[in-house]
Amino acid sequence: MDVDTGIDDSLALLYLLSSPEAEIAGIAATAGNVSAAQVAANTLAWLDVCHAPDIEVALGAAAPLSIPLRTTEDTHGPQGVGYAELPASARRLSPRSAARMWVELVRAHPGEIVGLCTGPLTNLALALRIEPELPVLLHRLVIMGGAFNHPGNTTPTTEWNVHVDPEAAKEVFDAFAAAPADRRPIVCPLDVTETIEMRPEHLVRLAERAKSFPVELVSAAEPPETRSAASNPIVRYVTDAVRFYFDFHHGYDLGYLAHMHDPFAAAVALDPPLARTRPATVDVELAGAITRATTVADWAGMWGREPNADIVLGTDPELFFERLISRVGDFARSVHPARQEVR
Repeated sequence: MDVDTGIDDSLALLYLLSSPEAEIAGIAATAGNVSAAQVAANTLAWLDVCHAPDIEVALGAAAPLSIPLRTTEDTHGPQGVGYAELPASARRLSPRSAARMWVELVRAHPGEIVGLCTGPLTNLALALRIEPELPVLLHRLVIMGGAFNHPGNTTPTTEWNVHVDPEAAKEVFDAFAAAPADRRPIVCPLDVTETIEMRPEHLVRLAERAKSFPVELVSAAEPPETRSAASNPIVRYVTDAVRFYFDFHHGYDLGYLAHMHDPFAAAVALDPPLARTRPATVDVELAGAITRATTVADWAGMWGREPNADIVLGTDPELFFERLISRVGDFARSVHPARQEVR
């Protein structure tokens, strides 16, 4: 995983920790939603809350390749996890950099590792500079990023992860032109991830599945200082994190909901048939005065270049949420069993 944790990155991590078919080989902390150091702290804290095994977490680059870092605390909260107040972790960061971890893990397990990027692609671009053969050493790469036939969420045409470091995104897409067809990156763009709408009812179902009490129905009427009283720590912190995301979307007249960009990408990484895809040649605009960081897809082969990505065109949001709620709910219940009532 390469993450900028991040509210929806947090749910992506929970989804993978909750999935028995997934083994997380390492986590790279990339600067994006918040600083790389805060991303690492958030990630280590979630691992503690989830009683996770000793998973390597490596600190990534502090800034994009060529431009100053832009963070988004207005979207994800001052610490990046909304209203959640995660306990500080005593876990230690890896002594190797995120880029070096990428390279050494893939070299040690050629053809076996699926890379999942839910933040800017800075660390992966740096890893490609060390190991240009990475596109053929990976089993597959899944990227949450870009917008194609859809408005951007940062500028009229750009998606956040690409906007933070467009030079890195271009380096990655250019490098994967050398990947065989079955190893092209699967790109989960805003076109689809903005159809993955979490609503308060989903948190109710999660709490019920986890046997967490009280079952809370959050609403826009609650003041910012409100905190969940859920008995299960995972449910409690998720509720506090996601409620901030609800409030953010509500403030922009998008509804009292939250787009689950990153958990969807995690689900696709484990089960690619969950997504309907179409191959295309993807490039990133770097020079446009008003279109810089726009992802452009050549669907018809006009550039005369082979496809370098499989772009997700559609999915079944209801099926995704069934998986998310059942997996994370059951996991939360197993990690933090409900106390039996004493009669």
